[in-house]
Amino acid sequence: MATSTSEYQHDEPSSPALAPWERFSRWLHCVCIVVFDLELGQAIEDVYPAEAELSTSEKRNICYLSFPDSNSAAMGDTQFHFRIRSDRRLELDSSEVLVDRDSPAVLKPDIAHYYGFVYFRQEKDSTSKRGYMQKSVVLLSRLPYVKFFSVISKTVAEGYFEHGMVSIESSCHDIDQWRLPIPGRTLQLPISGIVLQIRIPSKKDKPGAVSSPEVYGVNPLEIPQAIPAVTIVSSVQDVDSFSCLQPVLPHLNVLWELVLVGEPIVVMASTPDICATTVQALINMIKPLKYASDFRPYFTIHDNEFKEYTTKTQAPPSIILGVTNPYFAKTLQHWPHVLVVDSCSNPGLSSTIKRTKNLKGLTTLDTTPGLYTKYLPTMKEDKFIIRRLLKQVPPGTRPQEAQNAMLTRHFLEQTQSFIIPLERYITTLMPLQKNISPWKSAPNLKPFDVEEFIRSLNKAGPQLTSDIKGNWQTLYRKFFKSPNFDGWLRSRQAEILEALQLRQIEMMGAADITAYIKGKAEVEIVDLILRLKDKLKNSNVSISEVTRHRLTEHLIFVVSILPPDLQGILKNI
Repeated sequence: MATSTSEYQHDEPSSPALAPWERFSRWLHCVCIVVFDLELGQAIEDVYPAEAELSTSEKRNICYLSFPDSNSAAMGDTQFHFRIRSDRRLELDSSEVLVDRDSPAVLKPDIAHYYGFVYFRQEKDSTSKRGYMQKSVVLLSRLPYVKFFSVISKTVAEGYFEHGMVSIESSCHDIDQWRLPIPGRTLQLPISGIVLQIRIPSKKDKPGAVSSPEVYGVNPLEIPQAIPAVTIVSSVQDVDSFSCLQPVLPHLNVLWELVLVGEPIVVMASTPDICATTVQALINMIKPLKYASDFRPYFTIHDNEFKEYTTKTQAPPSIILGVTNPYFAKTLQHWPHVLVVDSCSNPGLSSTIKRTKNLKGLTTLDTTPGLYTKYLPTMKEDKFIIRRLLKQVPPGTRPQEAQNAMLTRHFLEQTQSFIIPLERYITTLMPLQKNISPWKSAPNLKPFDVEEFIRSLNKAGPQLTSDIKGNWQTLYRKFFKSPNFDGWLRSRQAEILEALQLRQIEMMGAADITAYIKGKAEVEIVDLILRLKDKLKNSNVSISEVTRHRLTEHLIFVVSILPPDLQGILKNI
């Protein structure tokens, strides 16, 4: 969907509206260097930009989440990501409101959390008493662009380990020149001598559609030859779902149900990269629906919420945790669903569902990969997608990208089949066009009636678009009790109310103002003036220039018919 340049003029590089580091802050909060100190343990060695604010608890969480939580003597580099609560909720400014408004639900800036993208290095060091060096470069952001920032993290970290902090400063200054991440745009972003091309998805995109190669403000044919070759990042968020889910392929449908209805899940893995990728793959299962509960791609015993999530005095909350420390195998035995993954497993062959009343037998992370659960699924397994994923002639010849695309398409279609009846029903709750008046506030939606919706499934349920068999009504009832339904309903109600408010304002602008005020008392005319001013100044919807011009003309005309003394008073309001 093309976007007019005038709508985003404040985003142009020459605009004086953006102060130093303001563009940088739209992408990242800061870059942290975390080291292991023999006396202090994990410690933040550097933060850039230096003025970036982090609370004591945020620094503590970053320190512990930036290192593997299990003992490993393996040398080399590891990449993973985490998610922590922020002590300060993000207050969106005008440009961030645009990003939030036009982004798909799953890609909106997270106002209550930070994402940390870690590049951890462990290598032999004869100068260290421990015999090796451990250090992490961490990128902190409000944006859930997992794949994109993993690419950026690798680029920034490799520069740092070769050239030190001067490379971090250079990379951050590059980012401070980037255009803002406005949804719908394809951007070319230079950093550390390379150029990355990425398209920022928009909520107006058709789900599953291929991104347009058109680059905002740039004609690829006119790029000078001196500019480095462009590296295309195919997605901002998708991860290698097939690699981490292949040990549990027979349980895909059960996992989809558990995520959809917001059941608490623990993902146990041997390394943080496997557990973080698996948690993200689970979250992505229900796209385009946003997972509305809490989730921690990587969680440690030092986390501020450790006691909250491991207490046995109350039921586990709706959350997905990714853990690697063997200690969790004992402390989380009371959780109802544990997913054990191992990258070395045979795909889909050795793993089975272990239905058990408790998980007391699960005492180590060396347990056979599989899903340990008490859950009885409402839908039957889709054996067709499993056969397609496993059928390769000869074996292993299908590219990993193709496997991921197949898996993504399967879950997208399955979730859409589930959402379509909800979308169809919510449109019946909207007021009729004839009930919208240009001179009254936009009417509200009727309340969502669960029983009325359930009754509608016989004629307009998921069975119209999905071949999966099972008890759809039971699945919906479970879904209605979950945070995912509450999040979806609030989001859709807000979007529809915004559309109704916009329609009412457009009708006001197109109405015959002369006919409306004929015979009106002075107090009614003053009330109209105040409403017009409120629409022009305080409206929370995006009003077109045509409508804004019409409302302004209405305002000028109505004020002009009042006595001069009253006109003077109203102009100052």
